[in-house]
Amino acid sequence: MSAPDDATSRVRRKRMEIFAFLFLTAVVMPVLAVGTVGSYGLGVWIYQMFAGPPGPPSRH
Repeated sequence: MSAPDDATSRVRRKRMEIFAFLFLTAVVMPVLAVGTVGSYGLGVWIYQMFAGPPGPPSRH
């Protein structure tokens, strides 16, 4: 008698796995990528405010 419940729980679990995969690939990973690149760029920008731009030192 538990066969119909088992079948519906399997379908629900598979649907949730697909939703989790799509959510991770379409939302979480792009946000992490943009956040990582953006924070690195901000760090380099702040560093260059104190250390100056890259390149050879200017001659006086």
